[in-house]
Amino acid sequence: MAGSARTSGATGITALIDFADPQNADGPRRRHAFGQPLQTLLAHTPAQLRPLLDAVQQAAQRGLWCVGSMRYEAAAAFDAALSVHAPDGPLACFAVYDQPLPWPAADPDATAAHATWQPTLQRPVFDAAMTTIHAAIQRGDVYQVNFTAPMTGRLAVNSLDDDDGQSDTRALFAALQRAQPGGYAAWLNLGGEQVLSVSPELFFDWNLADALAGQLLARPMKGTAPRGVNAIDDADQAQALRTSPKERAENVMVVDLLRNDMSRVAQPFSVQVPRLFQTQALPSVWQMTSDVTATTRLGCTLADVFSALFPCGSVTGAPKVQAMQIIKALEPAPRGVYCGAVGVVRPVAGGGLHATFNVPIRTVTARHRVLRCSTGSGITADATAEGEWREWQHKRAFVERASQPFELLETLALVSGHYRHAPLHLARLASAAAHFGFAAADGAGMRALADLAT
Repeated sequence: MAGSARTSGATGITALIDFADPQNADGPRRRHAFGQPLQTLLAHTPAQLRPLLDAVQQAAQRGLWCVGSMRYEAAAAFDAALSVHAPDGPLACFAVYDQPLPWPAADPDATAAHATWQPTLQRPVFDAAMTTIHAAIQRGDVYQVNFTAPMTGRLAVNSLDDDDGQSDTRALFAALQRAQPGGYAAWLNLGGEQVLSVSPELFFDWNLADALAGQLLARPMKGTAPRGVNAIDDADQAQALRTSPKERAENVMVVDLLRNDMSRVAQPFSVQVPRLFQTQALPSVWQMTSDVTATTRLGCTLADVFSALFPCGSVTGAPKVQAMQIIKALEPAPRGVYCGAVGVVRPVAGGGLHATFNVPIRTVTARHRVLRCSTGSGITADATAEGEWREWQHKRAFVERASQPFELLETLALVSGHYRHAPLHLARLASAAAHFGFAAADGAGMRALADLAT
């Protein structure tokens, strides 16, 4: 049975969810806070995982909200052939809430979060891993392997509260969101660690609206290019990513893997790929995504969806079984929540549910102010050690930006009550805001300038 316990202790926020609408990127975000849970569900062993997911589904269908995470090492609970290390914490942890709370207002007294980071993987070890993976590809064992390694960090003490750094991890989460806006972000204080995920990648979105058949969407993210130094260079980088044979091959391998995985729970002939090779702008990189959709079979459960898809093929490689064997051999420690799943299962009128989970990349975990954040990439036959190493530097830039916040500054001349070239200055500021993901209210710049001129 899945373990469960009544949570006690001081009142406070235990989870934050800030998810994009997977069906409408321009639609309103789902932003909720959660207080003390009615119940916390834990799975420590593979045998407890399916009962836990069944309990989550039943709770959502009774009108409750469930928020939680699953470790990468939970894969073996769904298929014993999937090789993983022994987990360093519960395989899954979900909190059950009666309802969400409004998103909390920013704390005006909060100080900037600062973390120091130290890579654990040296370049010679990285190059050796690349050689091993390329040898496996040449033998025909695999087509692609997603290789990762962690950085470790330390969170500076900013808060005077004796909460073991929980207030400071909230501040760090806010800084990470500023550095990596949008996507599927979550802060969880459950199961003995804090999870700070600002992942841009959707794992799956499953809408079981009528409690019988459901609509399933997966959006694997595979293919990366750095952002350009100006608008023209940026557009060139995006076009190069869209047309790169290497990046397209890397993406389509994962799409094919997801199509196969999704077919295990899909109604016959319902698996489709409506969007292929879409580019998404993040502050430091361009990423390529594709959509895979299906109608799930009657009677399909949340546990069935996880069993079919977990872990996401974008963080394993293909074929999944062989790729995970190589991952276990090359990566000396468990991945933990990184590359697992973080998400929310909410009720839908009529006894249904809506489950949305990210792939927790761009994710930090914290235990007693000790931080961990991993980076990885998919290694294919034509990948080079130098190219992949550079890609890792681009991907991990979000944690460096979070500890070194910056603002956008534009100067212009005010002459006899009139601004010189104001539209051009504001256009340049708007372009920079779009590039770096800064949120700016429409017309705010002109209103501020008008007030100043007056």
